[in-house]
Amino acid sequence: MLQAKVPPLLLFVTTLLMASCRRAEHAAEHGGRYGENAAVGKVETFDFTFNSTNMTHFAYGIAANVVAVLLYGSNFVPVKRIETGDGMFFQWVNCAAIWVVSMIGDLMLQSPKFHPFAMLGGVIWATGNITVVPIIKAIGLGLGILIWGSSSLLMGWASSRFGWFGIAAQEVSRPILNYCGAGLCLLSGLIFFFVKADVELHPNSESIPLLIDRRTNSGSYGPSSSEFWIDVIGPKTRRFIGCLLAVVSGLLYGSSFAPILYIKSHSSCHDSMFHGASVYDLDYVYAQCSGIFVASTLYFAIYCAAMNNRPRVYSRAILPGLLSGLMWSLATYCWFLANNYLSAVITFPIVTAGYGLVAALWGSLVFREIKGLVNCFIFFLASCVVLTGSLLTAISKL
Repeated sequence: MLQAKVPPLLLFVTTLLMASCRRAEHAAEHGGRYGENAAVGKVETFDFTFNSTNMTHFAYGIAANVVAVLLYGSNFVPVKRIETGDGMFFQWVNCAAIWVVSMIGDLMLQSPKFHPFAMLGGVIWATGNITVVPIIKAIGLGLGILIWGSSSLLMGWASSRFGWFGIAAQEVSRPILNYCGAGLCLLSGLIFFFVKADVELHPNSESIPLLIDRRTNSGSYGPSSSEFWIDVIGPKTRRFIGCLLAVVSGLLYGSSFAPILYIKSHSSCHDSMFHGASVYDLDYVYAQCSGIFVASTLYFAIYCAAMNNRPRVYSRAILPGLLSGLMWSLATYCWFLANNYLSAVITFPIVTAGYGLVAALWGSLVFREIKGLVNCFIFFLASCVVLTGSLLTAISKL
């Protein structure tokens, strides 16, 4: 058991040490933690002059991106074969783990200034996260993550490219490639709708909710099985709802980083309340994760009230939920670290497309969700399209 826990812990420590080193380097270069001289609306960009320093930064950025892609694409694997019912208890456990990890990271980063506005991004993310379990039950792990990854990519790209939500628009050196990449990502999302996934609704019949009384006396309550609304509707309706929820969830995920970008964009504006704010992405992780935990707790409390204080709590979902939250937190730290070595407009399409492909491999190769020659071909075609689109979007900035 100890050996199984060591790699994630080592990964977390290594990631935060890299972040601390980068933070010290950033402070030395700019004369402090706060980037008062940073250009409005610009994140740190990577100068592609081939010298040893830039090549080292490029290597660090790519390595952090790869780790983020692997962890994001795999963070729901631990719960794939675990019965989670309606998913409300799982999402609360998942978000609690995210918040605890962010507290440790905040201490290791010497507790940078807390901006409550960054919590709004966490609230948006937690709102999208509520739909994860119904999506996976309806259309599967691989297809679900690919669809919400595509819509998340488009939302993140559009908000930064056109300056939505008060964010300064980011210019690209090759706008045609940029638009072509975004168009391919949109096309891939449409192609994914034609993929039919073979999903097992009840992965483990032995999972019994702790708080559901299955006695037959007059004082008993609760159903005798773990079914909920997504389990009892027809396959076609379930598939349509799953795809629709995946699109909505992706839009929320893609806009969840807008508050952080807004703060950074206004850090050098003297008349802004965020004047002097840090331009270092990792300084905002704890605030965003705090918003995630607060929102998820509020949603779980509303759920308990709606269930007359008889929520469906699944004991076997606790450890997988904690592991899933740990993986997501580490992936976020790695992604934000990569943003400071490269650029958000480069890392965002790579990460969102990359973790979708990783999840697709899990879903198709391990869980056998995609079956049939035609189905596999459509799935492969859509995956190639979204990968090409993300690469074109990244290259357009170079």
